[in-house]
Amino acid sequence: MKMFWHYCKKAFPAKRRKQTCLWALAALIGGGAGIAATVMNVARAEDREFPISTDISGRLVIQSSTDYMIFAPVIEAFQDRWPGILITYNELTTNELNGATEQACDQARFLGDLIISSSIDQQLKLVNDGCAQSPGSRVGTNLPDWAKWRDELFGLTYEPAVTVYNKAFFADRKPPQNRFDLIDLLRESDTFRAKVGSYDIETSGVGYLFAFQDAIQASTWGRLVESLGRNEAQLFCCTGQILERVADGRLLLGYNVLGSYALSRIGRDKRVGLVLPSDYTLIMSRAAFISRDAREPAIARAFIDFMLSPPGRAILSRDAGLLSPIGGPDMLAQLAGAAKGADPQELRPIALTPALMVGLDQAKRNIFLQQWRAALPPRQLSHHP
Repeated sequence: MKMFWHYCKKAFPAKRRKQTCLWALAALIGGGAGIAATVMNVARAEDREFPISTDISGRLVIQSSTDYMIFAPVIEAFQDRWPGILITYNELTTNELNGATEQACDQARFLGDLIISSSIDQQLKLVNDGCAQSPGSRVGTNLPDWAKWRDELFGLTYEPAVTVYNKAFFADRKPPQNRFDLIDLLRESDTFRAKVGSYDIETSGVGYLFAFQDAIQASTWGRLVESLGRNEAQLFCCTGQILERVADGRLLLGYNVLGSYALSRIGRDKRVGLVLPSDYTLIMSRAAFISRDAREPAIARAFIDFMLSPPGRAILSRDAGLLSPIGGPDMLAQLAGAAKGADPQELRPIALTPALMVGLDQAKRNIFLQQWRAALPPRQLSHHP
């Protein structure tokens, strides 16, 4: 219980903390497995109207792979503008979310109004399979072309895949600045054996996405995977597990880690450092779509509109550390010291196009995973929290 109040104090501003935390606690006690939080704002006399839509109220159900504590500032800001709306936020892993959404779509069953995931290849396939509805052509007009698809899928964030490192260990030596440096460094097998972490691409959708994109982008991919295997790299489902171990020294390096979570961590933990690889840095945009079977599509549309508006983008960068596709490169350079002077040509956004689905082809996926397992046998997988 003390831990709950500790996180609640961090997640919500003082002016409405008691009310919101009580609702969240009630949801955690009675909401069942998988419900990260349910929060409600009681309508107030000074109701403010966000100028995207009018006279909407009801309950918005969000299914998401984003850690609720990171997403909470966005929900709080949205509810400041739309008092009286009940928001249910269900947090799942990327693969769990994809499976649940796919099944609900096949059965024409309601799962949620808004589906948000960092596994953008899975998101695009769900939209391609008819699991989404368009909120209208005016939504997302300010997004760059690479961050939207078919007026149904919208990139909400701007998140680099980064290398993180333990600052104490690298106090007297330079951390690897690119994949070539990392391969050279991993030749010190005794030093880095079981001390490098990355995603388990069989359980992490975003991990698989980054790995497959690496294989496309880099001639170094084969050598890098071999180096990781030779050093018995530890694999995890989730970003937080990697960051926690890098911070306390159980790991010295984390490869292809979601930069948004890393930026959030280094803002409060001086033990962790961050590098944007200088050969190229993949950029992922956490993608959202309105479910075909949504009960409240108007509220879901208002939520997407809010996240892409100037106030929403400010919340993303200031409080959530997620950045936005709109102005993201400049803000990334400001937030991460390692990005200063970086060549914009080396920031490579992963475009929301049908090409993403190539990696999901079952035959290609099986071949890719076989190569991965050959270098990183299952005995090396680490799922412990």
